[in-house]
Amino acid sequence: MIKPLQILRLLHINYVLARHGLDEIIFAVHLFRPFRFLIFLLPWNWFIRMRAPRGQRIREALEELGPIFIKFGQMLSTRKDLLPEEIAEELSMLQDKVPPFDGEKAQKIIEQALGVSIKEYFDDFEVTPLASASVAQVHAARLKNGNEVVVKVLRPNIMPVIKRDIGLLYIIARLAERYSKDARRLRAVEIIEEYEKTILDELDLMREAANASQLRRNFENSDKLYIPEIYWDYTRRNVLVMERIHGEPMSAIEQMKARGVNMKRLSELGVEIFFTQVFTHNFFHADMHPGNIFVDIENPDQPKYIAVDFGIVGTLSPRDQRYLAENFLAFFKRDYNRVAQLHVDSGWVPEGTRVDEFESAIRSVCEPIFERPLKEISFGNLLLRLFQTARRFNMEVQPQLVLLQKTLLNIEGLGRQIYPDLDLWKTAKPFLEKWMNEQVGMRSLLKGFKNNLPFIVEKMPDMPELIFEAIKKAAEGEDNHQQTLAINSLKEKMESDQQKLIFTIVGVAGFIVSAIVMGQPMENHTLFLEMPLISWVSSGLGAFFLWLGLKK
Repeated sequence: MIKPLQILRLLHINYVLARHGLDEIIFAVHLFRPFRFLIFLLPWNWFIRMRAPRGQRIREALEELGPIFIKFGQMLSTRKDLLPEEIAEELSMLQDKVPPFDGEKAQKIIEQALGVSIKEYFDDFEVTPLASASVAQVHAARLKNGNEVVVKVLRPNIMPVIKRDIGLLYIIARLAERYSKDARRLRAVEIIEEYEKTILDELDLMREAANASQLRRNFENSDKLYIPEIYWDYTRRNVLVMERIHGEPMSAIEQMKARGVNMKRLSELGVEIFFTQVFTHNFFHADMHPGNIFVDIENPDQPKYIAVDFGIVGTLSPRDQRYLAENFLAFFKRDYNRVAQLHVDSGWVPEGTRVDEFESAIRSVCEPIFERPLKEISFGNLLLRLFQTARRFNMEVQPQLVLLQKTLLNIEGLGRQIYPDLDLWKTAKPFLEKWMNEQVGMRSLLKGFKNNLPFIVEKMPDMPELIFEAIKKAAEGEDNHQQTLAINSLKEKMESDQQKLIFTIVGVAGFIVSAIVMGQPMENHTLFLEMPLISWVSSGLGAFFLWLGLKK
């Protein structure tokens, strides 16, 4: 049920759009389309008047409507293939040029959070903000020890505004699902639930600081990405103090080109960083618009990214990781049958879907994009055609992947701006092949052995006691049939685990014998292909028994 305050908010949204001369957006909505003639009856349309450019009017309307609408504009700003150039350029100002709130008020918020005067912790604090975004703004400062830092401060009273608009989005999503088959397939309400969790997490700066620390550990000593240090002593739920970084804004493309920055290398780094975060670390920065990315160009031929703003991060389950990697590789190999089968196996399309028909549809969408540079590929058109294919086969959107999809859009937008000739497929394919080999190869086998052996050894002493308890319960007449099954199951489990442990120990012993033999003086060996024969045999038997132990 729509509450009166939400009705007022809807009316306010329409009022703001109309006041900024965006009447056509209101009357483009299906509900209001029959009343489109009212545009000509509105008093402000009776006379010719000077209006700001359309892009500026859209940006100003989004700024006035608040954080959720600003973030929507931020996402659109990276999609210059979908929007006219002048609108995309105007919306890019939403990334770090949102109107700030009063700096004196920010200082009071900091003092309340820290419980002391700002002079107790800082030798210098700039009241004028360095940058201002949708939910917070940033001030430059210097600590007592001389370190340069930035202080991020949440906008005052931001939580009620966010909750109000989230509630409105829920109403719109539920109505859409009630009256639209497409909205039900897209699982609009679940997507809003994911977005709500994400944006509420973004309002907790302690969580953001923890995200930054994790990313910093993940990329420690990396020559690809630098993450600033967090100063935990001065960080609170609504205040974050972080090392100040110096680099070129990601939006300064022409300036970087003029200074001889290797733009091809920079674009490839972006792809490598994305896939490293998603598949190696399983922890990715999910708000990578140009306002949050800087570039260290101290060495122009080997540029390095610097990231800020860690309020939104994403993770994937191992199943989602594997599914995505297999899909990407199948796409790269143009194995559309495999792509179709993966969709069916994962349950993303109904079980009865004809794989051959789905394969043909995917081929018609994807085949035109291969072996072409990024500048010739419109991912906007690709997504549109995939949407049409999805609707035909009733494919459901997976809400847990919304953040990943958003990040992919940001990465592509950045890549298009940096180096339009980037071969996205050539850059990503080797990385994914390496990751898949690690998941199914010998390294994965050894990793499984390492992870499971302590569990097997730990549980072995408990098996006799578990069997005794089962026998005791069976003797007391508690569901004899079920207990008998349990006893047999436990017995089989114990025997299997004993065999697994024996095979594993024999396998490890084989490798140890091989290592000992290899360490003996060469004149004591009978050589076979430049290796001691006994070492070959020991290694082979060790590998065989280790494989048996992990397989069982």
